[in-house]
Amino acid sequence: MKKVAIYGKGGIGKSTTTSNLSVALVEMGLRVMQIGCDPKADSTSMLMGGQQVPTILDTLRVRGREIDLHDMVFEGHAGVMCAECGGPTPGVGCAGRGIIAAFEQLERRDAFKVCRPDVVLYDVLGDVVCGGFAMPLRKGYAEDVYIVTSGERMSLFAARNIAMAVDNFKERGYARLRGVIQNSRGVDGEDVVVDELAKEVGTQVAVRIPRDPVVQSCEAINMTVMEGAPDSNMADAYRSLAAKITEWI
Repeated sequence: MKKVAIYGKGGIGKSTTTSNLSVALVEMGLRVMQIGCDPKADSTSMLMGGQQVPTILDTLRVRGREIDLHDMVFEGHAGVMCAECGGPTPGVGCAGRGIIAAFEQLERRDAFKVCRPDVVLYDVLGDVVCGGFAMPLRKGYAEDVYIVTSGERMSLFAARNIAMAVDNFKERGYARLRGVIQNSRGVDGEDVVVDELAKEVGTQVAVRIPRDPVVQSCEAINMTVMEGAPDSNMADAYRSLAAKITEWI
């Protein structure tokens, strides 16, 4: 089982990238589980026909400990197993602590042994790198980390912070930074600045995903690009990313 964390600044396209990557990996014959680690709980919505699945934390609040794995993990498009950690009521509580609590619930119910995924993808908000949001980097939850960025200034700042967090765990034998995913925004000299970032943090650009309105067109009909436009250049870009990630399997 390969466990991969996809990090990046909020709004940079992590969830779009992760959901399309999940389907691309299924195309390769792999069983995939996608775990959303953003309090907005929208990571898997395009895999679920535009619907948000009940979050693990919300389900715990309503039903207490009397929940089963099928109350936390749901089958989405192409058979991708979807879970959302969720978060506290906005303005109350710690979202990072919510991620820890959700992981503990999945672990107690042997989620990976029961679901038997070949690849687990964690979709993680990268604006905040507190202990909770760094959870996928710890205790062997994720082995490989990819950072989604564009050539935009704030996205690059966030990417550097995430790379620093990964580096802080490296000495403990935890997750490794495997690459940067360029989610292009059409910034002047974008390829150059993203290349410079990758070199600065000691990694490579895994793939350059082009800017293409097909993403918005597919999301408007509640589909991933892999489902709604499987013959597009964008779909091929996600397949290239899947191929890169499976190099390590």
